[in-house]
Parts: sequence; structure tokens; C-alpha cells
Amino acid sequence: MSKNKQFLGIDVSKDVLDVYDYQGNWYQFKNDASGFKELLLITSDLTHCIMEATGYYHVRLAYFLTEKGVLVSVENPLKIKRFIQMNLSKVKTDKSDAKQLYNYGVSQAPSIWKGESKEQQECLQIVRLLSVYTKQSTQLKNKLHGESVLGTPSKLVVGSLKRQLKNIQKEMVKLEDLLLENVKKSYQEEVTLLKSIPGIGGKTALMLLVFTDGFKRFTSAKELCSYAGITPTIRESGSSKKGRPRISKMGNPKLRNLLFMCSFNACKYNKTCRELYDRIVAKGKSKKLALIAVCNKLLKQAFAIIKSGLPYDANYKSTLV
Repeated sequence: MSKNKQFLGIDVSKDVLDVYDYQGNWYQFKNDASGFKELLLITSDLTHCIMEATGYYHVRLAYFLTEKGVLVSVENPLKIKRFIQMNLSKVKTDKSDAKQLYNYGVSQAPSIWKGESKEQQECLQIVRLLSVYTKQSTQLKNKLHGESVLGTPSKLVVGSLKRQLKNIQKEMVKLEDLLLENVKKSYQEEVTLLKSIPGIGGKTALMLLVFTDGFKRFTSAKELCSYAGITPTIRESGSSKKGRPRISKMGNPKLRNLLFMCSFNACKYNKTCRELYDRIVAKGKSKKLALIAVCNKLLKQAFAIIKSGLPYDANYKSTLV
């Protein structure tokens, strides 16, 4: 164990926090403000808390501890699951999970979780709500179409559906305006730079900045592509097994879907992307594979433009030193 840190493994559930400390003690607190304060009493300046991302349940605790100056790591649940399997653990309880999180922190030295600013949190909440409203809007439109093909559709039902659809569309317009206002407060210049890339429009530029927190969390384009889940994975074993290369899909699905939709326009208007698409298709590869390569290229272009602060240049050619 690191001499400078005292790890705490915290298994977070809806109502309870199960905690295992470096002395082998086990505690249980409520997953609310009073429980957070009790947990704080067993921490010190050397404490490093390890927890896994559990949907919404871990978020309040992570921000509370970070604000109090406690080191926090929020790990991918798949990582923790594989770590537990690697140790051949035969017990699966909240208490044992807390101990395994502690062991993970001691052996793996996970990176520190930083969280998002209040503005970024609000933007992400708006995006999630817009996603819900978009699905509801599509459902209502489909239902209206279904009712219209009936011989005698009910005026009462059709009227109710139209009113619901109108209300949702009004709310979506308000949320989109609020999102635009919030993003432009922090990233006015970045929005302009991204819109200079052929194939990326205003809404896409906003979403890219929201999903990546203005590209601040990434030091390379490779990290960004991994976050989007569009990097290839290769499965080979000897000479008998050679699987088809696929993208990992271990990343942000909304960002990945957004890029895939943009790839169609990029193939039309972005010279570099169009040449890449034509080159891959000419080799006999599938069009879907070519579009995924275009997604990768688009994201790399966006990263390079934001980091350099220079608008898109169709005639730019990279040089290797």
C-alpha cells in the first residue's frame, strides 16, 4: 500500500454505503447527507476513497467528498467486476464488494476523479432530458400516424396526442435555447471553430463540447476516440481463430451515434473524409466500416482544431518530423 494514502473501499447502493478501511474495519452509513457527514469522520488528509460508478447513486457522495478535500476515484464497474473475478472470489455481498474495492485501490493506484463544474452538470442534464423528450416525440408521432390510418380515428385521441406533442416540442425548443446559451458562455470561440469543419453543424458542435467538457479531459486524439468507443478491437488466437475487427463500443454511446450521423454529411462536404471513405470502399471494405473511419477522422479533426485554436483548413497536410 502507498505510504502516503489510506484507502477506503466504498460500495454504494441506493440507500446504504458499505465502507471497508485500511485497518480492516467495516462501517455502514446511510446514502444521504447525514451518512456523508458520518463517513467524513473516519477520513483524514491521507484518505483516498474508491467506489464504482453506480448510475446516479454515487454522484452526490463523490461531489461531497471532493468538495471536502478527500481524494476520490470512481471506477468503471466492468473493471471492478474483472478484478473480483481475477481474485477468484466466491463471496458476493455489499461488505465483500467494499473490501474488493479497497484491494483494487491498493493494487491498481486508480486515477483521481475530478467531476464536472456546475455549468457542465446542468448541460449534461439538459442533454439527457432532450434525449427523453426526443424519444417521447417520436412515439407520439408514430401513434398519430397509426391513428390516422384507421378508418374512423377518434377526434378525442388525436387531439390529445397533438396537444402532448406540441407541449413536448415547446419544451425542447426552450431546452435547446438554454443549452446554447450555457455552452456559448464558456465555449463561444470553440463553437465557431468546430462549425468551420465541413460536416459539423451548430447542434453537433454544442453536443461535442458538452460530451467532452470542451475537450479539456483529453490529452490526445487517441484518448478521445477511445472515449467515443470508435477504436478498433482485434480478436486473434493462433491460426485457428481470427475474428473480424470491430469497434470497441466501450465509450459514450450518444457521442458515437452523433458522430455516425455526422459522417454522412462529412462524406459529401469534407474533402479529407470523402477521400478516406472512397479509398476504403475501393479496397472492397464495407460502407459501414468506411463511415466509422470517417467518424474517427472527424473526431481527430475536431480535437486538433480545438487544441490549436485554428479554424479548419481544407488544404492542410500534416508533416512528420
